[in-house]
Amino acid sequence: MRKVLDYVKENKKIIIVVLLIAILIGAVYFINKSTKLSDVSKTDTQKSVTEVKLIGILSSIEGVGATDVMVSENDGEIQGVVIVCDGADNIMTRSNILNAVSTALNIQKNIIAIYSMTV
Repeated sequence: MRKVLDYVKENKKIIIVVLLIAILIGAVYFINKSTKLSDVSKTDTQKSVTEVKLIGILSSIEGVGATDVMVSENDGEIQGVVIVCDGADNIMTRSNILNAVSTALNIQKNIIAIYSMTV
C-alpha cells in the first residue's frame, strides 16, 4: 500500500493528465452520440417544405380528404413521391392528384405513387 501511495505522489501530474484525457474522450463520445440521435429524430418527425405545400394543395382538391405525403430527394432532385389519402379509391381523384403533383413539382408521373388511406 505504501508503494502505491509513493508512486501516486511521484507521478501526480501524469495521473492527472491521463484522467483529464479520459474524461475529455468520454465527453466527446457522449456529445457526438447525442448529436446523431437528435439528427435522426429531426429527420423522422419533420416534414420538408415541399411535403407541407403538397399536403396543403392536395387537401384542397375536391374528394382527396386527409392526406399524407413523402418526397424522396437525392442532391436536391426528386426521386419519387408517395401520396396516401382518403380519396385515392376514386379514379378521377387519383387522376387529379397525379396531374397536380406532376405539375407542381415538374416531375414525371411515373415516379408518383398514390395509395388509399386505411381507416
